[in-house]
Amino acid sequence: MKTHVLYGKSEVEVNVPDDSTVIEPQKIEALDDYTSAIQNVLRQPTGSKPLKELVNKDDIVSIVISDITRPTPNHILVPLLIEELNHVPRENFVIINGTGTHRDQTRDELVQMLGEDIVNSVKIVHNHCDEKESLVKVGHSKYGCDAYLNKDYVESDFKIVTGFIEPHFFAGFSGGPKGIMPGIAGLETIKTFHNAKMIGDPRSTWGNLEDNPVQDMAREVNTMCKPDFMLNVALNKDKAITAAFGGDVFEAHKEGCAYVKEHAMFKCDDRFDVVIASNSGYPLDQNLYQTVKGMSAASKVVKEGGNIIMVSECADGFPDHGKFAEIFKMADTPQGILDLIHDPNFSEVDQWQVQKQASIQTFANVYVYSELTDQQLKDSMLNPTSNIEQTIADLEAQYGRKLSIGVMPQGPLTIPYVEDEA
Repeated sequence: MKTHVLYGKSEVEVNVPDDSTVIEPQKIEALDDYTSAIQNVLRQPTGSKPLKELVNKDDIVSIVISDITRPTPNHILVPLLIEELNHVPRENFVIINGTGTHRDQTRDELVQMLGEDIVNSVKIVHNHCDEKESLVKVGHSKYGCDAYLNKDYVESDFKIVTGFIEPHFFAGFSGGPKGIMPGIAGLETIKTFHNAKMIGDPRSTWGNLEDNPVQDMAREVNTMCKPDFMLNVALNKDKAITAAFGGDVFEAHKEGCAYVKEHAMFKCDDRFDVVIASNSGYPLDQNLYQTVKGMSAASKVVKEGGNIIMVSECADGFPDHGKFAEIFKMADTPQGILDLIHDPNFSEVDQWQVQKQASIQTFANVYVYSELTDQQLKDSMLNPTSNIEQTIADLEAQYGRKLSIGVMPQGPLTIPYVEDEA
């Protein structure tokens, strides 16, 4: 059986046995008229008055967007928001790129994300989580840290957060409150949000919102300086819009998550010896750091001691910024990494992603098909593969039997589960 797994801006063809299980969300067609759908939620939002009625012509309006590691259609959402608020002068808008701890975008990347007209006519700032002068303290979290958010956002008169909703490996779902926390938060706040206890909590997992401490902290920080309006969308395999949600950040997000969960859940009868998974292609598979999300999704249905084969381009490397690659040099084994991270005295940027990867590696073997060198993968305690079919054949020879195989063409856009374990 030939399957096609998302890889970069294209796909990789993988031949697997005919009895393999293809694990992916329900197929959802793109909206024929996404413009009307978005305008409808701006004018008839959930838990809110229509957007235009809420904004005065003299207001400074901030619009928080996802950075380039997310496929949010900013080039669609932002112009429609500005068009809806056409009584507000362009110079009164500020777009805040929710980079969290990620790097700034270049001008060319911003044009790709937003379109040249927006880049040329609207103020754009990047969140700099480590620059105290660009942040404002908005409160103190019950999780043990001060809460800092972007100054341009806090000081704006009207606050809009945008994004898209997909399954998330420790927040349950992306979108909504996560656009603010960690998107435009300060480093101290982000590090608490991602600390070993929060990430290691079994409730911090795919598809869970209600008793999830990570989602709870995101909501808590949002209440300290709440967005006045949210606009989120759901996307299909082709990154096309299938639904739009707008209004109160908590009510509209809950509505969107229910929609995504209904289509993303996939029941498996049992765990698999091998799970082949993408990282949902570009832009999420730009680096190894983000690839941990696909590994985590695959780990939900791989057998203990089994094998995950990640198909993720990683054109941007580890990436070069941050501490992701560096932390892997601090111990010799995945368990050693976990012991290090759980030390109360240890605190590094990106440790959350390393923690997730290392915990998966203590459960299953992980192979990666990518643009990374073999040495780069080995430095991260991963197994390189340049031929997926050959790797499967080698594993069957090693096990001495036919292996059960699951394939996740869209990777973390799916929430696979085994019913007896749910």
